[in-house]
Amino acid sequence: MMLTKENIQELKNIVAEENCYADKAHRLAYSYDATRNTLEPEIVVFPRDEKDVVQVLKYCNAKKINIVPRGAGSGFTGGALPARGGVVLAFEKHMNKILEIDEKNLVARVQPGVVNMDFQKEVEQVGLFYPPDPASQDYSTLGGNVSENAGGMRAAKYGITKDYVMALRAILPNGDLIRAGKKTIKDVAGYNIAGILTASEGTLAVITEITLKLIPKPKMSATAFGVFPSVHAAMNATYKTFAAGVTPVAMEFLDNLTIRAVEATFKKGLPTEAGAILITDVDGNLQEEIDFQLKELERVFKENGASEFKKATTQEESNEIWFARRNASPSLKTYGPTKLNEDITVPRAKLPQLLEKIEAIGKKYDHQIPCFGHTGDGNVHVNVMTNKNDSSKYLKAEKAIVDIFAAAVELEGTLSGEHGIGLSKAPYMEMAFTKQEMDLFRALKKTFDPNNILNPYKMGI
Repeated sequence: MMLTKENIQELKNIVAEENCYADKAHRLAYSYDATRNTLEPEIVVFPRDEKDVVQVLKYCNAKKINIVPRGAGSGFTGGALPARGGVVLAFEKHMNKILEIDEKNLVARVQPGVVNMDFQKEVEQVGLFYPPDPASQDYSTLGGNVSENAGGMRAAKYGITKDYVMALRAILPNGDLIRAGKKTIKDVAGYNIAGILTASEGTLAVITEITLKLIPKPKMSATAFGVFPSVHAAMNATYKTFAAGVTPVAMEFLDNLTIRAVEATFKKGLPTEAGAILITDVDGNLQEEIDFQLKELERVFKENGASEFKKATTQEESNEIWFARRNASPSLKTYGPTKLNEDITVPRAKLPQLLEKIEAIGKKYDHQIPCFGHTGDGNVHVNVMTNKNDSSKYLKAEKAIVDIFAAAVELEGTLSGEHGIGLSKAPYMEMAFTKQEMDLFRALKKTFDPNNILNPYKMGI
């Protein structure tokens, strides 16, 4: 429904006028995310506390007004875009506090608007560690991370956001408060509602407080990289590294197209004839642990064709090694003005087949498809380089994306490892899920949100 002046005034009465904006500037500022698409809300509301969230949801549910919870708007699939106007409920202004760091129980309680990197720095000051590190960690919020089940480079060893969510406080669309999960290590009473809300993209409830698991911070780390003759050889080295008893903190790869793009852009002296580069970090509490892991990495890399293996001896050398990976995405503009970026994931051992299929798809549609990403957890960033102003070329690129999704599903993979589904991948959900599974998702949505006011039209449900 279109908001009336009365609706706007009622929302202002709930959160105070200085926390409620229907002007054009605010509507534009909250109309975008990293997809660069824009969909305007009718009003932006900044709740001061959990009580405000309860009252806003009660009012909007009664009036059947759509609500989109929003963190930093850094998502890549349109998850925070208001598909049908309504209210954007933004948490960065007030609900952005670290409520507790419990050093005895190794947990923390935070509000959804806390920025990931700010939280990491706070817990590290007391010798603890929060591993999930999405590329957007400098600005993305923990509420958004939970809603999208964000990952990152350290997922290879430490897992992703869901592995650290112990409990949530959340408000249902009708305004009811629920507590999901516990602070305890063990909890097998009742359904895993915290697990259901994690990765639900704000479609089931509005998260108002998060209890996160922490771990002791490792005392030391090391960086190394290997140069391989082919992507196939590098992918084989990836899963054989884990089989050898080494679990890297991060294991990232760049294919030849990406290597050449980074070198053309930044002139770092990268081996442009290499088929692929693997970059890895290991950590531990004893030098012997580090030495063992580096020795095994070198052995496995060389057994799988690596022509070069280099260990960083200083932090500066480590930063230099990681430079290529951190700057891979912006360098790809050398191949075209438009990038269709997807983040498919397959089991690690099937990475060689996946990359072979992607290469064949590139040839089929006459498009360059540079790839890089998190080989340690099977998550590949696929970039179909095209030109949105060339309709024929762009149509081929879109067909290539469909084939890439099909390849991932065929290899027992998934449509997304960390970006989520949102609006942009919603049309492809039925490629990955059966009718019965999609019906179950829709039934779950209806149970939580019978009036379909929370972030509607997302995830294909």
